[in-house]
Amino acid sequence: MPQRKRKTPGAVTILDVAKHAGVSPMTASRVINGSTRVAVELRERVQAAVRELGYRPNLAGRSLRTTGSARVGVLYSNPSAAYLNELMLGILEQSSLSGVQVLVEKCAGMQSQRAATQRLLEAGVDGVILPPPLCDSPQTVRELDERGIPVVAVATAAPMQDVPSVRIDDYQGARAMTRYLLDLGHTRIGFIQGDPKHTPAQLRLQAFRDTMAEAGIAVPDAYVAPGLFTYRSGLSAARQLLDLPQRPTAIFCSNDDMAAGAMAVAHGMGLRIPGELSVVGFDDTPVATTLWPELTTIRQPVTAMGKAAVSALLELIRDRRAGRSREAAHQVMKYALVRRQSSAAPG
Repeated sequence: MPQRKRKTPGAVTILDVAKHAGVSPMTASRVINGSTRVAVELRERVQAAVRELGYRPNLAGRSLRTTGSARVGVLYSNPSAAYLNELMLGILEQSSLSGVQVLVEKCAGMQSQRAATQRLLEAGVDGVILPPPLCDSPQTVRELDERGIPVVAVATAAPMQDVPSVRIDDYQGARAMTRYLLDLGHTRIGFIQGDPKHTPAQLRLQAFRDTMAEAGIAVPDAYVAPGLFTYRSGLSAARQLLDLPQRPTAIFCSNDDMAAGAMAVAHGMGLRIPGELSVVGFDDTPVATTLWPELTTIRQPVTAMGKAAVSALLELIRDRRAGRSREAAHQVMKYALVRRQSSAAPG
């Protein structure tokens, strides 16, 4: 009988061991990390798989787990560099204070996402933070959960019941901005929506429509332009709105990057901001104060949300190590409407 071909030690992962032994990745991890909370039969199967495959545990990850420290992974595919930079600032600041190592992986499609997830697992992460849009991906959460990795979702507008989250109230924030424009006297308000796959984008659009309806103002379909939370999508959406025969006197953009694109188009058309066109955004990322004029926007405390996500994830990791369980906590942080020079009463 031909001898089973053994993988090279560096290529063997804990998932290979679990599959070979016919157990869950969590069970394999417990055996490899010396847990006694595993049945003798399962422990022997995992140990046999380790010997046969030549698996070598991640010593750095093992050291971190036994010393009480942790490794935190960040898995992202967010198109807004400004938003991600603010979030990472908070994650890194809190991680430094907590003695936590941070590993960051970028992904695009599902195949890329699985590869990035695998790299985090092989690096020995104890938990993962999911910024948007992955915070709204049940498949991503499920794949990490099946591997025994706790997750915290950041900036989801529809938190999953069993997944802790850190967010703001996107609906009320968008209502506040719409009411602000109405109070200035605007009735022809255009809206640039974000990527419809992101739950905050859906809520912000719904809040805009609801608030306009409450004011008795119909929103023409042409006044809602599609966007993807990117600067380039803001450019094309703004051209669509400003080329209308009766163009809006104000444009509410679902994030600051798209607002920057809208302002660039308006400047190119020779429109005075805010004299002939008011432009407002959402998030209050650093780009808001680099524009001319500076951008009126909804401040989302992105850096503070990054810090809170690390703290929430560390609580999860400690609970799992201690064998404790608790209900998922959903932290809603405060937003603020920041008035700057890009908005005024209609000219």
